[in-house]
Amino acid sequence: MNEKEEEKHQPNGTPEITQLIRQLAIGSSNSSVRHQFWSTQPVPSLEEQTTDAEEGPIEPDKDPEDIRKEPYPLLPQFEWTECDIENPKELEELYRLLNANYVEDDDAMFRFDYSAAFLYWALKPPGWRKDWHIGVRTGSSSRRLVAFISAIPSTICIKGKLLKMVEINFLCIHKKLRNKRLAPVLIKEITRRVNQAGIFQAVYTAGIVLPRPVARCRYYHRSLNPKKLIQVGFSRLGPRMTLSRTIRLYALPQDITMTGLEPLSPPYVSSARELLSQYLTRFRLYVSFSEEEFSHWFLPRENVIYCYILKNEQGVVTDLISFYELSSTVIQNDKYPKLRAAYSFYNVATTVSLESLMYNALILAKQQGFDVFNALDLMENETFFKALKFHPGDGFLHYYLYNWRCSTLSPAELGLVLL
Repeated sequence: MNEKEEEKHQPNGTPEITQLIRQLAIGSSNSSVRHQFWSTQPVPSLEEQTTDAEEGPIEPDKDPEDIRKEPYPLLPQFEWTECDIENPKELEELYRLLNANYVEDDDAMFRFDYSAAFLYWALKPPGWRKDWHIGVRTGSSSRRLVAFISAIPSTICIKGKLLKMVEINFLCIHKKLRNKRLAPVLIKEITRRVNQAGIFQAVYTAGIVLPRPVARCRYYHRSLNPKKLIQVGFSRLGPRMTLSRTIRLYALPQDITMTGLEPLSPPYVSSARELLSQYLTRFRLYVSFSEEEFSHWFLPRENVIYCYILKNEQGVVTDLISFYELSSTVIQNDKYPKLRAAYSFYNVATTVSLESLMYNALILAKQQGFDVFNALDLMENETFFKALKFHPGDGFLHYYLYNWRCSTLSPAELGLVLL
């Protein structure tokens, strides 16, 4: 297959999947309504231009005595709840809420399907708190879970400043209740509870533009199962391309090409963490993992997180691959109800090229039965996209900092992946 023939098969911009990027919207699709809310929050305006000298907290830390003691009021038909993810029944309730109501593409073809096992991993890192898993239930006898928002603790380095923050995620409101203005109250309530713990900054992502992104990244997609992707509408055949040519174009070896590549195991956690920690210091915004946190986020869990390492003769980890599983429901498709997607997490190459390392990541993902491999253009990812036949999606993922003013960063300056 020559280069010109390769270019004839392009994913259709994969708008359906890239529009599934997490959206921290606040109930209404009206941008003026959203921005009216955000104008009351300690975030820069869209028009604001921040210089390096102006960077730092927008509002000072508060005295605990000055923080509101009572939860924010809800409409009479609703009540606050804390979701106990250690209770299988409540974890299943949360799964069902997200599965039916979380981010969906504009054409109603795909919807994120965070598995219960994934949610348990994502919401229970070291230092997690049950009171940061906030739900809203109906006040009726059914006490149905109809809304949710979460925070988890994180240590983030911003241009040399190490800050205790939270990552905000999984803001979800039942489709029938999105005119009730629940989302602003959820955001204010999670902020109140996090402030009570002495934390006053947060990081989050959204597919939409809110006041004001600190960075904008783009998803790139690499077909692993092109036949299925075409049949479910994720990709389409390019002009003068046949299905058989497309399958050959994206074919991968059955076995990895690297000797010694193995799943991460507990004895090598410390060395692997040191490798990643040193690597991330190259970037201007990155996450700092403790050893306990690294163990949680990177030790393999079936159908959740995959991590592989290379090590030298002394047992020192020299290279690392990681990706997580986030499937999507294929709406109204009996033949293919699920689309299995692998998402690039953190990767470090020191003894081999990053391109070679990621080529083997694709093979490993294919072996595990994934249909597509997705990666943001942050860190050094853009360097291997063309050679490994990744194609850009139509959507963008915007990074935001709450109560922290920061000049705009390029994707290559980011060392942070949020789930």
